[in-house]
Amino acid sequence: MKLRNYFPILTWSRSYDLRTGIDDLIAAFIVTILLIPQALSYALLAGMPAVTGLYASIAPLLIYALFGSSRVLVVGPAAVVSLMTASAIGDVLQPGTPGYIAAALALAVMSGMILLLMGIFRLGFLANFISHPVVTGFMSASALLIGAGQLPSLLGLSVTGTDFVSLANGVLHAGPPNPVTMMLGVGAMLLMVFMRYGARLIARVLRLSRGAVSLLVKLGPVLAVVVTTLLVSWLGLEVQGVAIVGAVPTGLPSLQPLPVDVAVYRDLAGSAVLIGVIGFVGSISMAQTLAARKRQRIDPNQELIGLGAANIASGFTGGFPISGGFARSVVNYDVGARTPAAGAMTAVGLAIVSFYLTPWLYYLPKATLAATIIVAASSLIEPAAFRQTWRFSKPDFTAMVATAVGTLALGVELGIAVGVALSLLLLLYRTSRPHCAVVGQVPGSEEFKNIARHDVITHPHIITLRMDESLYFTNARFIEDRVSALVAERPQVEHFVLMCTAVNDIDASGLDSLEAINERLRDANVTFHLSAVKGPVMDKLERTDFLRHLTGQVFFSQYEAVQSLTQSAD
Repeated sequence: MKLRNYFPILTWSRSYDLRTGIDDLIAAFIVTILLIPQALSYALLAGMPAVTGLYASIAPLLIYALFGSSRVLVVGPAAVVSLMTASAIGDVLQPGTPGYIAAALALAVMSGMILLLMGIFRLGFLANFISHPVVTGFMSASALLIGAGQLPSLLGLSVTGTDFVSLANGVLHAGPPNPVTMMLGVGAMLLMVFMRYGARLIARVLRLSRGAVSLLVKLGPVLAVVVTTLLVSWLGLEVQGVAIVGAVPTGLPSLQPLPVDVAVYRDLAGSAVLIGVIGFVGSISMAQTLAARKRQRIDPNQELIGLGAANIASGFTGGFPISGGFARSVVNYDVGARTPAAGAMTAVGLAIVSFYLTPWLYYLPKATLAATIIVAASSLIEPAAFRQTWRFSKPDFTAMVATAVGTLALGVELGIAVGVALSLLLLLYRTSRPHCAVVGQVPGSEEFKNIARHDVITHPHIITLRMDESLYFTNARFIEDRVSALVAERPQVEHFVLMCTAVNDIDASGLDSLEAINERLRDANVTFHLSAVKGPVMDKLERTDFLRHLTGQVFFSQYEAVQSLTQSAD
């Protein structure tokens, strides 16, 4: 395999020029401004010191620029992954303590190693086992959990809890909120909401372009941070009980030692898998959506390698598990980023912030960061997706709601486990009852359609069953029963044809069922035939004894089968 397949930078860097560099630099400047409040907020959501949000952005962005296949994806702290980090560690360790921080480092490295190995062994397809309805239900419930978890900071309350019920109950019985904290937090949230939904009004007044409007919306959190920090500093609001970020270490993150206790890795192994896979599913969805707009290609296996390496880098430089961020990636795309170099430049910008601007964050109220998280998480709730899924597929809706309820009631890890289990059960149920249709010939053509839907030509001595699924262990018995029932209903039948246009594969159980059908039909004096068998399936059948014992023939097409069998009957 060529080296550039593992290092996409070797491909896009060959055509890198001054104009591309300027576009990337402009995008990096804007994304850096946007990422600062996000990084600080999601660090607190993960139970980490605020500055680790910057640490979890610098090295990962640099590493992703080397290995990632997306031109515009911006990796770093993300809401759901941060919530899952806090859920995985918070039950056994106190957030912010050295043990907690060490566990978060280990979790990032473990998650990264899992993704990296999945990418090397090309296992990206495994993420497909988490269905979109399950992901939607999980994301929506996680957003509610995130919002409930940030209410105490927003209102100046002291509440603990890991599930939605305990958090909501704690907020209701925690006593009166701190009025100054509540005014700052709610005010910051209203400012961001106004910037999000009132941007069009501002644009009309100031005659701004669509791109400027989009940027204005995204910079709402930055404006909230600046305004509330200045208010706390000028008015001395911290003495009135307003919780602030406080002293933030200056400088770049250093290489961090990982825990040596094997029990830590054992206890976090399951969480590392879930965090890695959920982060990958969200990231690849974003990357593919943005790449499609410019007809670019995203390699899922390379994304596994890129995200895995970025998580490992985060763990070794004082960060925590990370993934791609939707809002900042969209901004990166909208403002003209053309290569992953924009991400590397963003990392440089964050490094400059770490060196020179962290003292300005001292008076940043935690209520503002809570408001930032709540507003960002609200975009993860998709009521329209629930309505659409209800109308389209009741089983998928059931899995979606079960995932959401499980996440709210049991926590993020058990919630997604419930969703994945239901998805697999639904998959097995559907494949165990494949769509099959008795077909007949469309008059004047060589086409064969379902007799229940079309006016077609049939022959009393021939039954043709079209199977619209591969023949696997899950549905083999179903096909046997279907064939037996059809033959029992038509005692005049002499030939049974299994039309295999949609059969892409047959496993060992499927082969056993074909042999059983052949024997039962022979005992009933009915000849068993196959038609329209695909090449790879035929190759497998030819390596067995089945074709030698087949009582009938294998026809190239269903039309050929009917022509031959009707002529022989005449």
